[in-house]
Amino acid sequence: MSTQIAFIFDMDGVLVDNLEFHVTAWLEFCADKNIPLNREEFFQNLNGKNAQDTMNYFFKREVEPELAHALNEEKEVIYRSIYLPHIKPANGLVELLESLKAKGVKLAVGTSAPPANVDFTLDNAGIRHYFDEIVDASMVKHGKPAPDIYLKAAEKLGVPIEHCVVAEDAMQGIQAGLSAGMKVIGITTSHTAEELAHTHLQAPDFTTISYDTLVELLGVE
Repeated sequence: MSTQIAFIFDMDGVLVDNLEFHVTAWLEFCADKNIPLNREEFFQNLNGKNAQDTMNYFFKREVEPELAHALNEEKEVIYRSIYLPHIKPANGLVELLESLKAKGVKLAVGTSAPPANVDFTLDNAGIRHYFDEIVDASMVKHGKPAPDIYLKAAEKLGVPIEHCVVAEDAMQGIQAGLSAGMKVIGITTSHTAEELAHTHLQAPDFTTISYDTLVELLGVE
């Protein structure tokens, strides 16, 4: 590989197909707190947001960071308990990661998830060792749709943003990747391919994505 390139992955709904479990956990959490929430609102307004922005949305005010963290952890306990028996890597992911590592592609995770969920997911799915860098919401000031997480990942990898590809499923994250100036592959676990038409490529999982896909998207050799 003559040009160093990077592939940066969102986690939820991308590395693992877990969004139904997140939705179930959020609905249970909100019902307990008497917060109105339905599936459509979650996917339209909340999917991809960090904990602070989510709690601000629910309570219509700037929630104290400590309280936002505590409330979010209540929800995450629900989520982890119901998802653990089902956790596995997305279709085609492990094969892709193996092939990209062999080609020398730099790999990172860029996620709005809290650190505990990052550990839970990467360790239980058995995929942590593939990634050169992991950037979570605690490492940046502004969460998605701001580009901070993806810019931080590129910086840590030492790869120019014009040589980075992002895999995302959520509108918030897609906007973050596009705002960072990166090529974005829309994974259709949260939205249809038509809804993700503003991304550079749409795919249901990683079975049809390869090293050549990245090279073609980036226009490098």
